[in-house]
Amino acid sequence: MTACAKQPAPGVTVDGREAECLARAMYFESHRSSRDGMVAVGSVVMNRVDSEAYPGSVCAVVAQPGQFAPGVTSRPMTSRALPLVREAATSVLVGERHPLVGNAEFFHAASYSAGYNNMHYVLVTGGNAFYEKRAPHLVKQPTPPRPIEGLTR
Repeated sequence: MTACAKQPAPGVTVDGREAECLARAMYFESHRSSRDGMVAVGSVVMNRVDSEAYPGSVCAVVAQPGQFAPGVTSRPMTSRALPLVREAATSVLVGERHPLVGNAEFFHAASYSAGYNNMHYVLVTGGNAFYEKRAPHLVKQPTPPRPIEGLTR
């Protein structure tokens, strides 16, 4: 575990089922490409949990149809990256957030080019572009910024 990773405070427990659901979203959506990418995906999940527009639990958010990778709740996770994925999920559950995700509740593959005028991009990391949906006149960053890594380490 890195110095920047948050560990549960003494007496604080992390729900194992919620940790597994978050780890699954991070694993399948970030392609285990970077810790920043995993924490950014986890930050989006937590933003959705905190929003009244989405279910109020990690597992319910991750299981929403059409929102995350197909089979996110059921496909096997087999990778040497699993310890890092699980550490990052625990860290997000106890409060770590990617510092540039802010209020973003959405992301897509960085290679995808969307043609909508309401996407305010905040970050590209771990192979994904993260954005907030805004009224078009409030969009200040309509294209994905340059990728950045290494902010969560």
